[in-house]
Amino acid sequence: MSALKDRLRTDLTASIKSRDEVRSSTLRMVLTAITNAEVAGKEARELTDEDIIGVLSSEAKKRREAATAFADGGRTEMAAKERAESEVIADYLPAALSEEEVAGIVTAAIEQVGAAGEGMKAMGKVMGLVTPQVKGRADGGAVAAEVRRQLG
Repeated sequence: MSALKDRLRTDLTASIKSRDEVRSSTLRMVLTAITNAEVAGKEARELTDEDIIGVLSSEAKKRREAATAFADGGRTEMAAKERAESEVIADYLPAALSEEEVAGIVTAAIEQVGAAGEGMKAMGKVMGLVTPQVKGRADGGAVAAEVRRQLG
């Protein structure tokens, strides 16, 4: 079993014992998403820590989007619940990269690929190089926007 999944299970047990409803329900939901990812496809497999971080990132993104939607719809209590769940998930994700760090990674990737003069044609090459470096630590849309800005 991966170390991250083991940590999630241990923390779930601790949160249940301390009667922390938000944390325990969020960790249950995350562990269910991980199990679903493990059994998805033709063959069941054990997820690595990197795969689990990918699942956590997508769950965190869902919570952020739902919080925004609830806030826009005037449902502040539901938006607060989604934000609280997002904060619990964030505890298990690697530290987020700043905009400057993302810009530095993108600049280095453009130099490495030699795409400085190619413009938007090189977006796929650059994103292919940048994505593994920022996985789980930066929003994909923000990274793509930075790549567009630097190539554009």
